[in-house]
Amino acid sequence: MRVCLASTSPARLMLLRQAGIEPLTQSPDVDEDAVAAAAAAERGSDLPPAELVLLLARAKAAAVAHDLAASSDFDGIVIGGDSMFALGGRVYGKPYTPEEATRRWVEMRGATGILHSGHSVFRVAPGAAPIEATATAEASVTFADDITDAEIAAYVASGEPLHVAGAFTVDSLGGAFITRVEGDPSTVVGMSLSTVRRLAAELGVDWTALWS
Repeated sequence: MRVCLASTSPARLMLLRQAGIEPLTQSPDVDEDAVAAAAAAERGSDLPPAELVLLLARAKAAAVAHDLAASSDFDGIVIGGDSMFALGGRVYGKPYTPEEATRRWVEMRGATGILHSGHSVFRVAPGAAPIEATATAEASVTFADDITDAEIAAYVASGEPLHVAGAFTVDSLGGAFITRVEGDPSTVVGMSLSTVRRLAAELGVDWTALWS
C-alpha cells in the first residue's frame, strides 16, 4: 500500500518516516490564500481556525489525489494537512519575517495557545473515484514565562520559526521554550498520527500495511 504526502513539509515527512512510512511527496497546486479568501467571502466572515485548517487540508489532499487518480496507477492513500496557532483570540500562520516572529514570541512568553491541525486522507485506487475521510485535531501549548529577550533574538536569528505555523517548533530548537503540551504531541509537530491512522481505518486501510 503506497502513501503520498500532499506536502513538502519537512516536519510532516519526518513524522511519517519515524512512524515507519516512507511516502512519496507531491506539492499540491493550491493557492491557500485564495481558498481561504473565497470561503470567507461566501461565509461573510473569516472561518474559525478548526474549519480553516480542515478546508485547506482538504484542498491540498484533493488536488494531489485527483492528479494521481488521473495520471498514474497509484494504489494507496494521499495525506493532506494544515496547521494554525491561536493565541489570545488571534490566529497565526507562518510569520515569514524576523520582526513578526519576534513580536509573536514576546506575546507567547508565559502564555498558552491552541495548535489546530486539519487532516484529509484520500483512498486512491486505479479505476475508482477517490474517497475521502477528514478530521481535525488540536493540542494546547504553554510557553515558559522566563524566556529572555536575548533568547528570543537568538531563536529568531536561527531562522527556524519563520516558516512554521505559530513561529515555533516542539521537536527542534523551540522545544526548550515549551513547558507543556496537552493533546497528541505529534499534532504540534505538524500532523496527528493517531488521527491519520483513524482516518485510514475509516477508508478500509490497515495502518500497519503502510509501513515500509
